[in-house]
Amino acid sequence: MVVLNRIYTRSGDGGETALSDGSRVAKHDRRVACYGDVDELNAALGLCALHAAGGMAGRIAVIQNDLFDLGADLSRPGIAADAEAPTPVLRMIAPQVTRLESEIDAMNADLDPLRSFVLPGGTALAAHLHLARTVARRAERAATALSAATGDVNPAALRYLNRLSDWLFVAARHANLGRGGDVLWQPGASREGGD
Repeated sequence: MVVLNRIYTRSGDGGETALSDGSRVAKHDRRVACYGDVDELNAALGLCALHAAGGMAGRIAVIQNDLFDLGADLSRPGIAADAEAPTPVLRMIAPQVTRLESEIDAMNADLDPLRSFVLPGGTALAAHLHLARTVARRAERAATALSAATGDVNPAALRYLNRLSDWLFVAARHANLGRGGDVLWQPGASREGGD
């Protein structure tokens, strides 16, 4: 259990922060930026939750918890040393990815095949899910860059981020189901005359 009885510590006033293994790095370190993007994604999902109900609200809550797991995973370097850690290390695992895939398949079964690109919009929930999807893609880019630079990122974390952006896209489409449907791209719709 986490106990936070003091919010400010002043330990980061010089521009450094502690990773979960206790090592200190610059606040602009690639690893810190990566789990910062995941934190922003979680906040975006909090906005989605304001507009969700029933099963969708429950699924979003589970994903928000997953994102805390993901942040913990990304904040701890040294995957190769996990086996020697004095206590079990919290890492993303394959069943978290599999759960997203199952939920994608279930939501997608209700949807017509796409015949055009989708514009972000429709219902308030769909618009917020599309925004969260773009943050998820940024977090994924940061995680793959961290992996390329260090070779020290959990492959399950990368798979989770990739699948989550897919989940958010399908969930946004599902949120528009029966409420006017997808907002479709109309190529060249705003062009005048044409020369």
